[in-house]
Amino acid sequence: MSGVVVVIGLGGIGIATARRLGAGRHLVLADNSSARHDQVAQMLADEGHDVDVATLDITDRSAVGSLAHHASGVGPIAAVVHTAGISATMANSRDIYRVDLVGAAHVIEEFCAVAVAGTSMTCIASRFGYRHPVDTALEDLLAMTPADRLLLLPELDVDGNDLRKAYHLAKRGVQLRVRAAASAWGKVGARINSVSPGITLTPMSRQELEGPSGARMRASLESAPVPRAGTPDEIAAAVAFLSGPEAAFITGTDLLVDGGGSVLDRWAL
Repeated sequence: MSGVVVVIGLGGIGIATARRLGAGRHLVLADNSSARHDQVAQMLADEGHDVDVATLDITDRSAVGSLAHHASGVGPIAAVVHTAGISATMANSRDIYRVDLVGAAHVIEEFCAVAVAGTSMTCIASRFGYRHPVDTALEDLLAMTPADRLLLLPELDVDGNDLRKAYHLAKRGVQLRVRAAASAWGKVGARINSVSPGITLTPMSRQELEGPSGARMRASLESAPVPRAGTPDEIAAAVAFLSGPEAAFITGTDLLVDGGGSVLDRWAL
């Protein structure tokens, strides 16, 4: 294996993915916290990985573009994995849309500009993107509206108080923008997909479990076909599959990895 692997967002899933994809490759790690990326970089370097880091605000398109050009300057990009995001308990609606939707749009578009034949990108979305049906017209807007105009869409109610709705639409938007971007990525021989985890035991999900929605989340886990939370390693395994040669005919799709939890949203028994 060779080439560059870019991992954006160094929570539990980002770290697990870096470990799984990084052997024999150059890792470029990016996070909005310099303390966190320094800590993770040192840990992975101690394990034998070749690492460099960058502090990144994904809501700043120019910063994302600079990261993309830096990574492509190191060598051909083998994989990009975008895991950065915030949950419904961490911010207001505007910030959820800015980080989870607009930030993902920046990463998709800026890394498309430096992708080469064989590059694979995987965005981490969420099973909550499937939680409620979304009108086709709104899906088209989420998929195709230029990134700098997404926050102007009145359909999003960017300054509203329904944080769960904001998170749902932001993550549905990630799934849809991945699908819509597949053609552009394909023109250079590259692929793009998303993974939608269910409840996965990361620091972010633990914060959710301890918050107002914790009881509902625990009940959901207990009633799921696989009655437990997922692990970061399980999500990283899905990312590794989509990033590898076994998935060479897969692009523009979303892989739902949720222990069957989303089944209950429609066919609860």
